[in-house]
Order: sequence, then structure tokens, then C-alpha cells
Amino acid sequence: MTQGQSPDIIGRWNVEIVFGNGDHRSLRFDAQGEGKGTFLVLDPTLKVWGPAAPSPVKWAQGEGNSVTFSGPVEFPIGNVGRDAGTLVCKGKFDTANLITGEVEFSSLVGKQPSKHGTFKAVRE
Repeated sequence: MTQGQSPDIIGRWNVEIVFGNGDHRSLRFDAQGEGKGTFLVLDPTLKVWGPAAPSPVKWAQGEGNSVTFSGPVEFPIGNVGRDAGTLVCKGKFDTANLITGEVEFSSLVGKQPSKHGTFKAVRE
């Protein structure tokens, strides 16, 4: 990359999330043109429920190497249910193939507080 050129987010990313409570989650983020894309939750317990369906994502690149992507997700809760909500990842490019930053998950179920943590996205 030349000086002043921002890395390109378009492509497939493996996202690893660690929430403050120690919960680990994995998903795939497919960034497409025009600020659109999809999330696909990756979890071995989904074999009980059947494969996850991709959900729509909006993304934007900001000043410097900053990037934000967000959309609805449903994380499995053991083999008993799903925690549906909105996932927001705000980070920056460490390299052209690595984004790190902070994540927030706001559950749609009841009045649960948001979960906060960190994420690492590695280009496939």
C-alpha cells in the first residue's frame, strides 16, 4: 500500500469475538460493494438447529484506517435457543488483511444489557 491509501474491506473475513464475560463467538463477514455485505454465524451447535442463514450487513470506512460494520445476528444459546440482536464492530486495519477493534451486541430479547468486547477479523 502507498502512503495515504486505505486498505480495501471488500472480501471475505473470519471474525473472532471475545465478549467481556468470556463468551467467544465466530462469524464470517462478506463485505461487498456499496457498503453492503452479510454476516454468517459459525457455531458447531448450529448442527442441532440446521445451518445459519446469512443476515444483511452495512459497512463504512472512515478516516484513516477505521472501519465499522453492523447487522442483525442470532447467536445460539447452548442447544435451547438463540440470542437475537444487533452486532456492531468498530475497528481499524492493523494490516491490509487484519482488522481489530471493539464490538457491541445489543440483544433484542427482554431488557438485557449490551455485551461489549473485542474482535479480530482476518481476511480469508
